[in-house]
Amino acid sequence: MRKLILFLFVLLSFVQCKAQRDSILWADEFNYSGLPDNTKWGNEVGFIRNNELQYYTNRRIENSVVKDGNLMIIGRKESLNGANYSSASINTLGKYSLKYGKVEARIKLPAGQGMWPAFWMMGEDRPSAGWPKCGEIDIMEHINNELKAYGTAHWDNSGHVQSGGSTYADVTKWHVYAVEWNQDSIRWLLDGKRYWGVSIKNGENDTQEFHEPFYLLLNLAIGGNWPKNPDATTVFPDTMFVDYVRVYSETIK
Repeated sequence: MRKLILFLFVLLSFVQCKAQRDSILWADEFNYSGLPDNTKWGNEVGFIRNNELQYYTNRRIENSVVKDGNLMIIGRKESLNGANYSSASINTLGKYSLKYGKVEARIKLPAGQGMWPAFWMMGEDRPSAGWPKCGEIDIMEHINNELKAYGTAHWDNSGHVQSGGSTYADVTKWHVYAVEWNQDSIRWLLDGKRYWGVSIKNGENDTQEFHEPFYLLLNLAIGGNWPKNPDATTVFPDTMFVDYVRVYSETIK
């Protein structure tokens, strides 16, 4: 009987894993070497937002590279194009977008004063609609040396509004950061456990932005409005490691 129960448990686990694999719509497992796959990822270039201090470089292996099964986004202290820091911000704009689903990534983060890594999504119409009308879903943000990760939704309701929460996390360890997004809600999870949610049913509270396609972003910001500047304790270079990014067609239970 014990052998039968063990066999059934293994079989059920296999079926569940296969169901998850079969429902993947898009993924980058980073099982290659060199620059991020340019059929999946583009780059933001320059000084972009939030009074951040870094210059985002364009397909520069010193700031974004895939090696040993991980994407590495590297923040460096160096003089470059008028900045004292360099880093990378990669995204799927014009290459891939989604409307509803489960989006997750397994990530290990740097920690230090002024460091601001993020895994997030923005509305595909951002170039025309602008922010915050395009909507923004921050799957994971972290600042400085805090032992927590943040998940937040931003949108326009006669001006910028937001709803978000945080959860305890030693971000220097590997964690799976995810959102489950459907026509009724957006839910944030850390390692499979929900810690925040926002109702978007029928576009309530002017949340109609979240019923349109979004694209994915990964970046490592340095300084800016939220974390403020690095100081003498901040270590450079430092790296955001990403094991995989996956998009599923439906919520995985």
